[in-house]
Amino acid sequence: MLSYDNDSLKKGVPMNTIRNNSLSRKNIAIRCLYTLFFLIVFEVIKIILQFAVFFQFVYLLITRKYSKPAREFSNRLSTYAYKVMRYMTLNDNSRPFPFAVFPEALEEPVSEVTFE
Repeated sequence: MLSYDNDSLKKGVPMNTIRNNSLSRKNIAIRCLYTLFFLIVFEVIKIILQFAVFFQFVYLLITRKYSKPAREFSNRLSTYAYKVMRYMTLNDNSRPFPFAVFPEALEEPVSEVTFE
């Protein structure tokens, strides 16, 4: 059986949930600082991705084929951006790179690029 205090009961939150999560202002402040760091990282990712897209299309216009290394890099960078967004929006607790290994691509790119 779960125990409740008056404040938790009013909010509908079991007391043992609050104790188990160890919600302290210090932990919240630390998470907030990491989130601010990753907001800056995310802005840098956006700039790098813009250069990668520009490079890919210039390369495509000149050679009439895409650059496989640039495509693979962009795919992994997109996955990393996704991981950063999940962490910043409190949907994931594991800190992304540089606090973890740089992620592999979540999905393989399409086999054939079409221009319709």
